[in-house]
Amino acid sequence: MADADDIILAELSDDDLVAQMKDDLYDGLREEIEEGTQILLERGWTPYDVLTRALVGGMQIVGEDFRDGILFVPEVLLSANAMKAGMAILRPLLAETGAPKQGKMVIGTVKGDIHDIGKNLVGMMMEGAGFEIVDLGINIDVDKYLAAIEDHQPEFLGMSALLTTTMPYMKVVIDTLVQKGIRDDVIVLVGGAPLNEDFANQVGADAYCRDAAVTVETARNLMERRHNQL
Repeated sequence: MADADDIILAELSDDDLVAQMKDDLYDGLREEIEEGTQILLERGWTPYDVLTRALVGGMQIVGEDFRDGILFVPEVLLSANAMKAGMAILRPLLAETGAPKQGKMVIGTVKGDIHDIGKNLVGMMMEGAGFEIVDLGINIDVDKYLAAIEDHQPEFLGMSALLTTTMPYMKVVIDTLVQKGIRDDVIVLVGGAPLNEDFANQVGADAYCRDAAVTVETARNLMERRHNQL
């Protein structure tokens, strides 16, 4: 395709427009994503189809290249922000139409830790994949996690930490879930630079996710497994 500057999105066929939107999402072009989203809606596309075929399809490519080391955090953040612009248009429409959700995740950086780039990236990528995200923010203690689980009834609890001094707090949260008898009600995913799979196993998490793309893949796989068990 030609450079984005030379393309008039409204003149493209549906298939070509979706392909161009995937390219624009990859390049982090926020305004083009907003325009493409509006055009597809005006052409009678359902909000859910715009989300899954254009935006999620594009973010899947971004996620795969991030996982494979082709893209890095700054580029992925640009793509995620472009995705967010499209989601701002679609979110109220999806709520009106009752479009299906993949699942819901409560996510936050644990108590004592104020790092949020990784958490924000996971939230954006998960939302881009069709999950509903409840972002609690940073420095989250066990009571806030418990309150959010009670209020939102999520399928997933995501905890992030960047400091070796704060990562043990994940065990405090998980142990409290066990004590309250609600550990089996949520799938616990943990991530952050100092973590690894052994640590996740030691604290009783369901999975360690090394980056945002892996988080999406893991969440999808665990949701499928849960549905098959029901």
